[in-house]
Order: sequence, then structure tokens, then C-alpha cells
Amino acid sequence: MKNIFSSPAGKSYLIPFILVSSLFLMWGLAHGLLDVLNKHFQVAFTMSKAQSGLVQFSTYIAYALMSVPAGLFMKRYGYQKGIIFGLLLYAVGAFSFIPAAFLHSANPFLVALFVVACGLCILETAANPYSTVLGPKESAAQRLNLSQSLNGLGWVLGPFIGGQLILGASADDTMALTKPYILIGICILIITVFFFFIKLPNIVETNDDTPEAGTLPLTKTKSMWSHKHFVLAVIAQFAYMGAQSGVFGFFINYVTELDSTITPVKASQFLAFGGMLLFMIGRLSGSFFMGRFKPNKLLTLYALVCAISMALVILELGKVSLYALYISFFFMSIMFPTIYALGLANMGEHTKKAASYLTMAVAGGAFTPMIMGLLGEQNMALGFTIPLVCFLFVLFYGLKGYKM
Repeated sequence: MKNIFSSPAGKSYLIPFILVSSLFLMWGLAHGLLDVLNKHFQVAFTMSKAQSGLVQFSTYIAYALMSVPAGLFMKRYGYQKGIIFGLLLYAVGAFSFIPAAFLHSANPFLVALFVVACGLCILETAANPYSTVLGPKESAAQRLNLSQSLNGLGWVLGPFIGGQLILGASADDTMALTKPYILIGICILIITVFFFFIKLPNIVETNDDTPEAGTLPLTKTKSMWSHKHFVLAVIAQFAYMGAQSGVFGFFINYVTELDSTITPVKASQFLAFGGMLLFMIGRLSGSFFMGRFKPNKLLTLYALVCAISMALVILELGKVSLYALYISFFFMSIMFPTIYALGLANMGEHTKKAASYLTMAVAGGAFTPMIMGLLGEQNMALGFTIPLVCFLFVLFYGLKGYKM
């Protein structure tokens, strides 16, 4: 795999790639904790399922507000300064959980989550495209899936740590909410020091992409929005993130309703070492498969399996539905990085700006949890009709929408 980290001049980008990939772990951890917070807020602050969707809303809406400013910041100051700024903002949000705990209300925690998400948005706007250009363009999707494997590890650790420290505490113990975020804040500050003192290569996107057969080369006068494959990628990313946010956020609710003998703490362990572990394995295997199969074909197959899985979840067929829910985690794994890489293909000088809009599409995760919670207030299974619709659009993008 050494050649996928080489520059055109033969210089190795492996060390910068490893350093940037560590960021994927940290934002995976932050996102993984959300699914525990969603369930905890329902009990601790007597929220309905729809209201607990504000946990995801306060996080993912930051992507809609910060992505374009983040892209502009990166365009002016470069990836490295953008990463440092994002890390510092992430740390501020994490440590904001401490004063929030003394106010005994959901709102201060939601504000802290919003600040964390602003930092995450900047990091993702920088790290996702930076990972794609640290080597040959033909292996961009493979490289991004490899980085996202660490993101998958963060998703595993998040529910496990949150389940033990948060769900394992009493509902009125608001200080329990601070424990995982204090640990995260300390780790983030350590990583920030590395980025201060290590020089990352300055990657400049050029306009020299060789177009595929039947496509047009990018010119300076061609608008970013005239690229249909990019526009549809933004919509597909919005749909995918809506599906992912909803499935992850209400996993604990669905499992505890499907089997009343399963406690929320036990369900969080199932989420960590069942669903999220499969998600991470999917990311790792996805990087392997990307070197052997076309990304759009994998995306099509994986989206089809996810759509079938959601149909089985809605039908509430006992263990069959539970296993189908688990399976969807594996097949969701490659969707975000694959849509991202396909959407950025042949974007040339527009890469940084286009990346900011693809990151903005993460805001799709802000809305579906509240809609799912509303539909599933009495029966959580009904809420999973929303992810089903979302996966069908991703299926369309893998079949036709990716074409340039």
C-alpha cells in the first residue's frame, strides 16, 4: 500500500497521513457519544424522543453554519492552520461541559455540543480533502476509507465509554456527563501541540485532472455548481448523514423496545461492540475493497443492503430485525467517504470549496432524529422509514448520480 501515499515526485506522505488520520478517531469519539446522550437526555431531562433529537440537531446544524466559513478559512490560511483552529474550538466545547453541569439543564449541554461540533466541522473540512490528496488521485477513495477506519474506532469507543460513565450513573448526576468530555479535551490539547510543531506538506490542488471518457475537463470559468456529480453528491451526503444519525441515535431505543429485558447500559454495549464494531470493520474492509472494485459499485451494493435492512427493522421480526439493524452498520461504513471522494472527483481548483459544501451536507443528521422521534414516539420501528428513504437516494447516486 506504500504507493498510495506517494507524491508525483516520489515523496512519501505516510507520516502526514497518519497524523491527519488521528483526527478521524477524535471526531468519531465525539459523534459516538451522541447516541448515549440521546437516550440519557430522555430520562435526565424528561424529554420525548423527538425532543432528545435536539442532541443530534445541536451538533449537526453546526455543519450547515460553519462549513462554508471553514472552507474560506482553509483557502486563505491552508489546511494546517485550519486543523489547529478546529482542534482548539473542539477543546473549548469539551471543557464547556464542566460549567454546564452546574446549571442542571439540557440547554447548556446543547450549547457545548454546538461548540464542539463547530470544531469538528472545521476538522472535517480540512482532514477529509487533505486525506484524498496525500497521494495519487486514483487511490483517493481508498485513502479516505483507510482514514475513516480510525473514525470507526472512535464510534466504537464513544458508546462504550459513554454507556459506562453516563448511562451507568444516576439520571440526576449531571457531573457524570463531564467525565468523557474532560478526557477528550485533554487528548485534543495534546494532539494540538503535535500539529503546532510538525510541518505538514502544503498541497495545492491543480486543474490538471485527466477527464474520464465522456466527461469535460474543468476550466477556470466553469462553475462548481455546473458539475452534476458534485451537486448530487451533496444531496446524497445529506441523505446518508440523515440515515446514519437516525439509526445510530435511536439504536438504544429500538433495541430496548424490541426486547424489554435489555437495559439501556446493555444496549449501549451492543451498540459499541455490535453495531459500531461492524461499522469499523466495514471501514477497514472498505479500504481493501476500494483497491479492487469501483467505488460507485460498492456504494450501490451497500446502499441496497441497507435499504433492505431498514425494511426488516420496520417489520419488527424479533431477532431477524435486530440482526438486520446490526448488518446496516457494516454496510453504512463506506458511504460517507465514498460519496465524498466521488463528489470531489475532477473538481480541481474548486476542491477546497466543494469539500466545504460536502461537509455542510452533514447537517442532514440534524433533522432526521427529531422526525424519527416524532414518528416513533409510540413505536420506534416506524421512525426507521426515514433512513429507508435516505438509503434509496444513496442507491440512486451509486447507480447514476456519480457520473461526471
